[in-house]
This record gives sequence, C-alpha cells and structure tokens, in this order.
Amino acid sequence: MVLCRKQVCRVPVNQHSQTVIRFGAFEANLQTQEVRNQGMRLRLPGQSFQVLRMLLEHPGELVSRDELHVALWPSDTFVDFEHGLNAAVNRLREALGDSADTPHLIETLPRRGYRFIGAIKPPLTTLSLGLSEPAGETSLAPPLRAPDRAQRARPAWLTIGIWFLMGTAVALATVFGFRKVLPNSNPPALTAVPFTAYPGQGLCPTFSPDGSQIAFAWDGDPPAGSKGFDLYVKVVGSENLLRLTRHPADLVCPAWSPDGAQIAFHRFRFLGPDTGLYVVPALGGPERKLRSTHIVGNIGAPISWSPDGKWIAFVDRDTTPQRHFFGLNLLSVETLEITPLPHAERCLADHSPAFSHSGKDLAYGCIHSVERAETGIYTVPTIGGTPKLVTTFTGWTLPGAPAWTRDDKKLIFSHPHFGLGDELNEITIANGSLRRLEFANEASSPTISAKGDKLAYVRWDPSGNRIDIWRRDLRHPQVPAEKLISSTYEQSNATYSPDGKHIAFESTRSGSREIWIADADGTRPVQISHLKALVTGTPRWSPDSQKIVFDSRVSESAQLYVADIFDRVPRRVETNLSEASAPSWSRDGNWIYFQSDDGNAGQARIYRCPSNGGDAIPLSSMNSIDARESVDGAVYFEKPLGHRSSLYVRPASGAEQSVQGIPYVAWAMNLWTIVPQGIYFVPADASRSLRYFDFKTKTVRQTFELDKEFSAGLSVSPDGHWMLYSEVEGERNTNVMLVDHFE
Repeated sequence: MVLCRKQVCRVPVNQHSQTVIRFGAFEANLQTQEVRNQGMRLRLPGQSFQVLRMLLEHPGELVSRDELHVALWPSDTFVDFEHGLNAAVNRLREALGDSADTPHLIETLPRRGYRFIGAIKPPLTTLSLGLSEPAGETSLAPPLRAPDRAQRARPAWLTIGIWFLMGTAVALATVFGFRKVLPNSNPPALTAVPFTAYPGQGLCPTFSPDGSQIAFAWDGDPPAGSKGFDLYVKVVGSENLLRLTRHPADLVCPAWSPDGAQIAFHRFRFLGPDTGLYVVPALGGPERKLRSTHIVGNIGAPISWSPDGKWIAFVDRDTTPQRHFFGLNLLSVETLEITPLPHAERCLADHSPAFSHSGKDLAYGCIHSVERAETGIYTVPTIGGTPKLVTTFTGWTLPGAPAWTRDDKKLIFSHPHFGLGDELNEITIANGSLRRLEFANEASSPTISAKGDKLAYVRWDPSGNRIDIWRRDLRHPQVPAEKLISSTYEQSNATYSPDGKHIAFESTRSGSREIWIADADGTRPVQISHLKALVTGTPRWSPDSQKIVFDSRVSESAQLYVADIFDRVPRRVETNLSEASAPSWSRDGNWIYFQSDDGNAGQARIYRCPSNGGDAIPLSSMNSIDARESVDGAVYFEKPLGHRSSLYVRPASGAEQSVQGIPYVAWAMNLWTIVPQGIYFVPADASRSLRYFDFKTKTVRQTFELDKEFSAGLSVSPDGHWMLYSEVEGERNTNVMLVDHFE
C-alpha cells in the first residue's frame, strides 16, 4: 500500500517480509490485525491497529498526521479527523499501557505526528531457535569411517533401539526447552466466585496473613436507628460472619497485621470527631484509637500494614507548604510517630496505599487533575526516595488500593470506564505493559493474599443504582413526583430549554455517555452527540433555545462543543486553552463560561470566551469551578473543599466574594441552580434534601425531601412551576468476589 497526500508518499518497508512484529511483551500480527501481550489477545479497534501498523513499519521515523488521515479515512469520508485520530491513538496507548506524558513506545511530535520509540525484536526463525543449520555452511563433523568388525556384528534390533531412545530423549528435551523459552499462551482460566452475597454494600476487602479469612466493611446490619459500615470477618469456605465493630460510619477500610492478631482500620464519618485510625483484635474485643485523621470521603480511607509489622501506611490532610489536599504517611505501630513520604509534584492528593510483599516499596494512587479526571498509579521506596509513575488513566471514580502480585513485579488495579463500569488491569511495572483481567467486570478495590495465590475484589451489581430523571411540582411540592425520563441505564444532568419546550440530558443508554434531548414532557428522546468519548456531559442551553453547549473528552483533554438541535452535529469551540469543561451561556448569548486548569493540575478557574470561539478571559481566582450567570449579570461558581463546595459570586462590576447565608453544597454534582429570586440547592450534609436560598432575605427554607439520593443535575422550568432532578433508583449492592489459584 502506497500512501500519498499533498505529494507526500510513503511506501511501507518490510511490508511483505514480516507478518508478525514483536516489541517488548507485545506482538502484532499484520495479517490478522491482532495484538497480543504475552499470548493474551488485546482489544484494539481497527483504526488504532492501523496506526500501530504504520508506526511499526517505520520505527524511529515520524509518521505524520496527514499520512495517518489518508490511511484511516478515505478522502470522501466526512469526519472530524483531528478528534478521530486523537481517539485512535489514545485507545492504542491505553491498550499498550503507554502514556503521552512519559512514553516508552509511542512519542507525540506536537502538531506533526507520532513516532515509534520502542525496541523491535528480530523475527523468530528456525535458525534463531537452533533448529537447523544455515544453508550453504560446511559441516565440521569428522568424516565417516567404515564400521569395524565388532560394530558389524551388533544386532540390528539393538541399533534400532538405541536410535529410538536417543530420538525420544531429544524430543523430550526440545519440548521442555520450548516450555521454558516460549510464554504460555493459554494459561488456565480463572474464575471469580462470590465470597459474600449479602444485601447492601461490602467494601474494602483484605486477606488475613494465611489467606484463610477476609476482613471487609459492610453496611447491611446497622443497629436500630442508624446506618453505615462496620467491620466484619468471614472465613473462606464458611458462611459464619464475625462482627468486630458496632459504630456505623460512612466508610471503614481494614488492614490485617502480619502476625494475624489484630486488624487496623480507618474509620471515616463525615464531619465526625471519630474519624481516624483504630485497631481491634482479629477474634473480637474492644477497639483502640491510634490517632485522629482529617480525610474527606473515601479518598483517604484505604490503609496498608507493612509486612514487618512496624508501619501502617495511611493518607491524611497535608499541612506542608505548597501541598494540596492529602499526603501519604507512615505511622509507627510502636511509637505512633508519623513519617511523611515524598510526594510527586503532579499530585494533588495521594490515596490508597499498598505495601509490596517485600515491604521495600509502596504503591498508591494520586489525583493529577480534577479538571481532566486524571489519576496516576505510583510506587515509592518505603525508606524514602523519588516516586515513580507507573501509569495514568482517566475516570471520575477512584481505584481502590493497587495490589501487588507475588513477585512484586506487577500491580493489579481497577480502571474506570464511564457508564460501562470498572475493570481490573494488570500492569508490569518495568515496562508499563497492560493486560485486562477478562474475568473481572464491574470490579474495584483488588487485594491479593500474602502468598500471592488468591485475589479478592469488589463487584458492583450492574442491575442496581439505576438513575432516572424526575419532575416535581414546586407550587405543590407535597404532591408525589413524576418519573419523566427512564431507561435501564443512567440519565442525569437534565436542564430545561429557556423556551420551556425541551429538555437536554446525559444518558448512557447508547453504550457511552452522550447528550440527548426530549420534549418537555419527557417524550420523543433524540440523541444529539455520537462521540463515544471517555465522557460527554454537562449540557446547557443557549438563550434562544436553539443550541446546546457541552463538554467531551474525545481527545486527551476536555473540550467544548456546540450542537444545533436541528442538524445535531457537534462543532468544537476553539479557545487558546488546552482544557475546557462545565460550560454555560451568558444571558445575551455572546459568551460561554467554562472552567479550565489549562494543563496545570489544581489551578482550575472560571473563564469566558466568545460563543463562536476565541481567546478566553479569566474571571475568578484559583480553585473555582462550574459557573452560571444570574439575571443581573453576576457570575456564580463553586469553590471546592473536599467533597463539598462554597458558592461564590462575581458581580457584573466588582470582585468575587462568598455568598453569605448559604451552607456548603454538594461538590461537582450540579446540585444547585439559579432562579431570578434565589438559588435551589442540595446541601453537602443532607444529600436527600432540596432547599431554597432567598437572595433578598438571605434565609434558607426546606422545599422537599427524597427517600433516596439526589444524583447530578437540577433545573427549574422558565415559569418556575417544575423542578427537574435525577434520583438514584435503588441501593446498589456490592459483593466481595474471590479468585483462587491466582498467579
């Protein structure tokens, strides 16, 4: 195949001489268009494979974006080439465990193209395997001699038997030699079976040192009049359940002592004084508090006990200069002294530590960017040293603590996929190669036994936790709500058009999170976007009700798109910033507000740009997200603090200031909306309550209460009659799953 565009032609080299190309732990079959990692086939879309093929055929050379366009899309194909190519390369990197920031296989040459920088191995031949002599070489064996008399007298059957035995020995040696040299392409299938099957949620599993028991948190049996998680222990192969604590909390995460005598746990209670580290006898008894902590939500709950029994790794609020949110620490079990561990400069918040089996290293997660929903997996020596980035990924849900395999050469971690559940991946620390564990779907929080022969993880029940859109009469809030938009998948972030005729919302009903619109009564839903990105959402209407602006992560960063409701073709809004999300319109339709950290983690602020694209202007100080404009031209926005936010306002003329009289709102869930006289909101400490803040009186009143949790999005109809909101349809069950004979 010869590729030409604008008088630039390239003829692939070695195209006919090599069908299988090997690099690192991977091999690419150009004929079958398959990629395997140590014999395991990887899921790779066709366009991503074509990108890989062109790069492998020209290692070390620039393959331009222009050439890739010609190969991937015919000239008469109407497609957004830039975003399509970015998406294909992103999926390729994800499959190979590569990173754009720290590449070891595929290097980006900005605005020009890509280059393969990995080492390609020579093809396997019979010569390289030592199975035959090179053609044309002279044998160095001595010349044959005529047999002497004794040899001539040897019986024929004896000669035949000797040759048979020699042939059998050679065959056996060859077989066993190959078994040592070549990887096993068909490892035994692993099966996950339920370890728990209780109603409610079982979380944070951890093995006893001998692997015979698992401690975990469960919220299915709280004392009367309370709710939350307590600590339980269950023996593998038995249904007997031992309850260790009776103080329900928002979350409890345990870690077993190496001698098996005690279990440490991190208890989190929102705004509660008993948040901290505790130990309790593994056979039951009084708990003992080691120290208080200041974690927020589940970000700091997981802990790990070192194999020598001397340290407990945990996360707590970091008070050191130039540091954000949470840092990683070691607690001395003997003295209770704290030793902070070095942190990576990119990290906003460390979380989920896990000691290696040798105790020499600690793996943990780190939030790189809230704006881009980017998380990294790191390792750091326990004696101190520079943290090493193992991999990065994008996803709004955080993984549990990464788990070390028995040889401490690989990590198992959960990888979130928007709207499709999480999966478990195995990553080789040395080269970053990634392998999906096919048996684990809707999976998180992996843990491996000390012997390395058992794996446990949390499986979310995909049939639960459905989210639908509801409508409530604000003039008669006591009247039961009406379910307006529903499916077996998730729909949220509903918003009325200014003319009151339509509703825009997010939904995963097509298999990926996309933008949809429906009539005001919820009927005739129509899909607006078909981007199939990591995430697409936050739809907001233009003042004339003809367009919708939203964000999507088609490429490596979030960008803004505008779609006309009639032609339904999303068009990117170009700005001078590399990152843009959570958009909204100005009341006159001339501007689009949005949030951006412009590639600088933790530096998000509010900007605005012309509605047809152009340079962005900053409007707020740092740590500001999710802007909306009121009828008087003031811009309201959030300033996050953990899992809650303060509301701020920048008047049409003047400096930004906090909104006095309104309590903390739920963080980053779009659970507040402005109306001419006030703000409807869901408070951070009451996730089932809708309240109203009056601009004039500065007072707050209760509007209505739900039996279940609010999910993302609030919107009031233009006439003030109706409230749209999304609601979690049921308590989502989780089970602890067990995989035996895990290697």
